Amino acid sequence: MTKISPEIEESMLKESILAVSADVSFASDHFPKYKLGPENQILEEPKGDNNGPSLKEVVERETTQLSEQHKRLSVRDLASKFDKNLAAAAKLADEAKLREVASLEGHVLLKKLRDALESLRGRMAGRNKEDVEKAISMVEALAVKLTQKEGELIQEKFEVKKLANFLKQASEDAKKLVNQEKSFACAEIESARAVVQRFGEALEEQEKNSEISQKTQEVEELIEEVQVARRIKLMHQPSKVMGMEHELRALRTQIREKSIFSVKLQKELALNKKAEENKSRVYILHGSETLGSCLRLQPCSDNAPVLSKSSIQWYRMSSDGNQQEIISGANKIMYAPEPLDVGRILLVDILSNGQKVTVTTSVPIGSAAGLGGYVETLLRKSSSEFNVVISQINGQDHPSHSTHAFNVGKMRIKLCRGWITKSREIYSTSMLLCGVRGDGNAAAKSLFWQPRKGLSYVLTCESERERNAAIMVARKHALDCSVMLGGADDQM
Repeated sequence: MTKISPEIEESMLKESILAVSADVSFASDHFPKYKLGPENQILEEPKGDNNGPSLKEVVERETTQLSEQHKRLSVRDLASKFDKNLAAAAKLADEAKLREVASLEGHVLLKKLRDALESLRGRMAGRNKEDVEKAISMVEALAVKLTQKEGELIQEKFEVKKLANFLKQASEDAKKLVNQEKSFACAEIESARAVVQRFGEALEEQEKNSEISQKTQEVEELIEEVQVARRIKLMHQPSKVMGMEHELRALRTQIREKSIFSVKLQKELALNKKAEENKSRVYILHGSETLGSCLRLQPCSDNAPVLSKSSIQWYRMSSDGNQQEIISGANKIMYAPEPLDVGRILLVDILSNGQKVTVTTSVPIGSAAGLGGYVETLLRKSSSEFNVVISQINGQDHPSHSTHAFNVGKMRIKLCRGWITKSREIYSTSMLLCGVRGDGNAAAKSLFWQPRKGLSYVLTCESERERNAAIMVARKHALDCSVMLGGADDQM
């Protein structure tokens, strides 16, 4: 057996060990201590931890305490705790990154050490070779141990990241709660200020009222004193007071008689005037001059031209009374006033053989009793529904007399029968809605509706009140949509 001197062995070891790069950094300044356990397992010797519990344990303990104290902490303290734990989680994530770098450097060092031992094993023999192989097995076991540590580190890094995300979300939620509570507190403060201000105003008003009531009481006392003084004075002149009372009674009786006589004279004058006008007139308007009635043109003279051979046109006077507005389609002897005619004088021109005769209503058209309150009640609803019968479609008589629903809403009008919708249109400038301007006994109950160009209906309502209410409600809703709803010549 060849004996190797110590000098030669030392020189061979120096040659076989590869140089370690100066760029490698280590987590500690000394190599960890290991020992062989059963079945050649490498065990790391336990070392005392003088730094206390790890940062991960601290974060978990703090999180548990926060969860327990959630009901006792204020929202601001809760947000502060979450911010602290978020910072701790960030620090823990940085530490995990440093451990990952140290683990990578450990792999590099172990690889270089194993390569050096492999090179040395080829040069050794005997017991030294066995020691080198033993060292190589220890290095491989260390590599396995380091890989396991890396797996644990990856798992720990995943948990730390998950915990950091949770704490970040919790911190944001806490900040939102703080802002919300702050806004609620500001609102309560403003409400309290408003209440205090109202109380102050009420107190001031009460003081003013008390002063006014005090002055009023003083004035009433003065009036009472004056009345007492007057009574005392009149008690000394009883004959004069009685004479004045008799004179007053006589004057009242005379005034009453004069007023009765004046009313009789006015009625006689009105009758005489009407008789004279009827003598001079050729035609008269028969019917009540109110909404819901029907005005009919009738001859009152034997010399009057036949109405069927005359040209007729109805007009309404403008609000200022200086201009006549033509009523489109009103060219029959009968006309049913509509809501647009209320408060206006109606005129009708009869043209026959080149001569024109004009007849007017004696007073402006009056509104129907109770119609205003009924319309206000309908306007409080989101939509109003009226039962109607279709008389005509596009100017042609409709044979069916079934009942349909005429629904007037805030944005549109719909005509339907059960689930079947005949027409449904929103308010627009092409839509027309007015009273029927033609002949017929049901003219006061009928209305004309044109949803759009090319489609029109004549609908008969159950009563004159329903017809006028439907027109007024639809025009009010259309006006809210900036649409003037009327007849062909009523658009303004």
